[in-house]
Amino acid sequence: MNTVALMSRDTLLLKQLQEAFARRAPQLSAVLADDPRAANAQIAACWFPLPGSLAALPNLQVIHSVAAGIDHLEHDPSCPDLPVCRVVDPGHRQGMTEYVRWAVIHFHRGFDQVLEQQRQQHWERPLQRPAHEFRIGVMGLGSLGSAIAQDLASAGYDVRGWARSSKDLSGVQTFAGSDAFNPFLDGVELLINLLPLTHETRGILNRQTFEHLANGAALVNVGRGGHLNIEDLQQALARGKLRGALLDVFEQEPLPADHSLWKTSGVTITPHMASAASHDCIAEQIAENFRRLNAGEPLLNSADRLLGY
Repeated sequence: MNTVALMSRDTLLLKQLQEAFARRAPQLSAVLADDPRAANAQIAACWFPLPGSLAALPNLQVIHSVAAGIDHLEHDPSCPDLPVCRVVDPGHRQGMTEYVRWAVIHFHRGFDQVLEQQRQQHWERPLQRPAHEFRIGVMGLGSLGSAIAQDLASAGYDVRGWARSSKDLSGVQTFAGSDAFNPFLDGVELLINLLPLTHETRGILNRQTFEHLANGAALVNVGRGGHLNIEDLQQALARGKLRGALLDVFEQEPLPADHSLWKTSGVTITPHMASAASHDCIAEQIAENFRRLNAGEPLLNSADRLLGY
């Protein structure tokens, strides 16, 4: 029987993936890491695999992220030097676009302020500003970031984007490379992070970055938890440099109940819900790569572990 090993700390996700494989790829046996049959697995389907779990699979040939990112594979230091693939779901872009639209409206129209006013039983109408006066910066202009930047530009916002390499996007002022990073940040009122997590981008949401934003700016992090320096964020919020932050991703998920972010004023937490590949899409794409692997064909959505995406 062709075997895929499911590797994650998330027990609910594992159950859902097993059900999806049974529906969409019944020709494969999707087993958990502690199942003896996992030793036969040629592909490991991963989301934050446990340390040592990947090295325990002697017949492994491909490591497959069940998400668009691959940085979570670093949580298993035993991860062997094998081809890595990721899942690209067409619906993922739509979901992320919807989430970011909400985040933009939340800060542009002052819903963060009126929610705080409600807690204080205070009535004050926020200033209504036209979209073209609200400057948004999008960090990361891959398939998701480019789509979101252009979606916001089409809605009338003043949008600029920054990436490692040059991009040409309709309606969006683009910046590229490290030398252009600070000019990109200058005057931004809402910073949206969609970067991949790499050695170069880890901790990029820090005090130095925040200092270049407009006073009272806001942050939306839908990239990875490792992008954010939490202490720098809390200090920026406390002194009013930032007015708020909407965080959907964290280095440890679920976010521990005793984590200080839960009670940090100005922070809104969502449970990594911005967007995700559907379970059926995950099963179908991994099944297709299983077929390609055994047919000697190029794999879909191969990733570069050195680049991190």
